Amino acid sequence: MLTTLTIIATGIAVAAVVAAVATMLVGDNAAQLEERLESLTSLNRRGSSNAAQATLLDKSIAAETRGRIESLLGDLPGLRQYSEQAASPLTVSQFLLITLGLAGAGVGLTLLSPLPWFLAPLSGLLLGSIPPTWLYLRRKRRLAAFGRQLPEALELLGRSLKAGHSLAAGFGLIGNEMQEPIRSEFLRTFEEQNLGVSLEQALEGMSERVPNMDLRFFATAVIMQRQTGGDLAEILSKIGRLIRERIQIHGQIQALTGEGRLSGIVLLALPPVLYLVMLYLNPDYAMLLFTDPLGRKMLAGALVMQLLGALAIRKIIQIKV
Repeated sequence: MLTTLTIIATGIAVAAVVAAVATMLVGDNAAQLEERLESLTSLNRRGSSNAAQATLLDKSIAAETRGRIESLLGDLPGLRQYSEQAASPLTVSQFLLITLGLAGAGVGLTLLSPLPWFLAPLSGLLLGSIPPTWLYLRRKRRLAAFGRQLPEALELLGRSLKAGHSLAAGFGLIGNEMQEPIRSEFLRTFEEQNLGVSLEQALEGMSERVPNMDLRFFATAVIMQRQTGGDLAEILSKIGRLIRERIQIHGQIQALTGEGRLSGIVLLALPPVLYLVMLYLNPDYAMLLFTDPLGRKMLAGALVMQLLGALAIRKIIQIKV
């Protein structure tokens, strides 16, 4: 029975990895182009009276252009938006295939190794969590970089308005002059306006793609200024100054809580590292945690305490600005 499960798990893992690599190498340019046009024109289609016909047309185009794997797995709206926020080079289907492939590989390797069979789900979970962790860190870095670039972009937009340019032209200027990731977001908003999307809808779409509170303040200020009037350049200057001060305060907090973060990393990493050392030096002694009933209870209690300690340390060092 164990041999059969091992063969099945290994076969599934290898097939998933091969399919994921093939999908990444071959790609689907038509699907990417269709998704790009859909994202640029989705806001404009919301207010159209022919929404039903547009939906049918989109479905027919998607059925013809998307690959078999994309049609099989489908688009997950939440994961797709999360992937867009991270600017991931992988499609939703590629990401899911790689995740499932690594999870299956972890299960197969555990069954083939001398480790106990009940560790197979844990190994699959650990390897399968690598792509989501990579996507989370990539999204976090991109949003942080966007927040650091936003004050400079607002100042550039304010100077553009003072020079006599329109607001849309200022968006295009930011898209042409600044670096990623803020460049692509403002350029996309500029392109949406060229395709007939109103400024309010374009700003709302950018705020949904980039969950940044300062960007939400900017979008709200622009919409209110267009409705009530006022000096938008001066408003942008004040918002940019406020964002810079918040970034400065956040940097001071990071410096003051650096010792706590380092202590938390050491305390959380020390037990598993010591166990791996013990497993290498004396495997029979270390495996008692898995083979002995009392050892399993001790291991479960240690994991719960580790989790509670991590939550407590995170609560101490996390200060919102």
